[in-house]
Amino acid sequence: MTRTAESGTGAGIRSRLGELSYALGVLWPLQRLYRPLLHDLRILAYHRVLDVPDPSRFDFDLELVSASPDCFREQMRLLRRHFHPVALGEVAAAFREGRALPPNAVAVTFDDGYDDNYRLAYPILREVGVPATFFVSTGHVDSGRPFAYDWLVHMVLTTSASDVDLPEFGARELLPASREGRHVFAMRLLDHVKTLDDSAQSALIARLERTWAMPRGEVRHPDCQPVSWTQLREMRAAGFEIGSHGVDHRMLSKLPQTDLENELNESKAVLERALGGPADLMAYPVGGDRAFDGRVIAATNAAGYALACTYICGVNRDPAGNRYTLRRLPVERAMGLGWFAAMLAFPGLMTYPTATGPERTGQA
Repeated sequence: MTRTAESGTGAGIRSRLGELSYALGVLWPLQRLYRPLLHDLRILAYHRVLDVPDPSRFDFDLELVSASPDCFREQMRLLRRHFHPVALGEVAAAFREGRALPPNAVAVTFDDGYDDNYRLAYPILREVGVPATFFVSTGHVDSGRPFAYDWLVHMVLTTSASDVDLPEFGARELLPASREGRHVFAMRLLDHVKTLDDSAQSALIARLERTWAMPRGEVRHPDCQPVSWTQLREMRAAGFEIGSHGVDHRMLSKLPQTDLENELNESKAVLERALGGPADLMAYPVGGDRAFDGRVIAATNAAGYALACTYICGVNRDPAGNRYTLRRLPVERAMGLGWFAAMLAFPGLMTYPTATGPERTGQA
């Protein structure tokens, strides 16, 4: 998904309007008048909950840090007070039984499966009493390896090289000297990489690992650590849902049919075997408009998933009718509590605009 940059005019207006309406106390009276008329489903999308005291020293994809622990706790308390938190499993059951969802239904989801989901987000969710679904890539849980897209950003940020050869795009580019410039370059490169097919993506990242002597398979970096099976079992036992995000976090639409089916079927089977019980909730890796298509939707249905989330911004007016293309509301690190509240109350006005084209920065 491509969105307006946080520093852009559109995002700035939304931020200021949200904070102002929240500070003036007009948000909730308006919301109480408006929300009972609708029975839509809003799904919040997070990646990481993490303190980043000095962003200039953070060596991975800063776009994936959705909130600090303190901000996340405030968000969940607000959600508990003013909305009706629901688990996605409850949503799937409503689909099966033909039941309407309660007014103000909001589900909380996490993509990828970083260990800060367990260390920092999970205790807060338990404390506040909000259900959540954690979508994990089972191959990374098995191996503990960093995610390929995040590792690409890490390499660009930390390599001592002064330039990069990109024959896939017919280019050789100088790497900026500043950390800020490198981050902008890394986000742009990541967008371009996601336009390639899966084998070309993997080959490009592997080539840079060799060229820059930064092999992903030989590291266990504390700032980019996947969650473990032991942690997932504890979370599952506490009532939290664990869903599939594929095996190796590959863009499903970029895969041949056999590989596509393997990503769906194997991740589901591994989750059911490792955690016990069904695993019928799915979030498409990356999840933007180029990450899934009719072929992916059909294969997801055939694999036995009850629903699937995209990373396209929006609410679901008829969630049962688009159960394999559910939209979500991304939560970003720069969001103040007022903007977050306004986004939930009036998502049509306060969310990031969705556009077609390259996928969002960050891996989703």
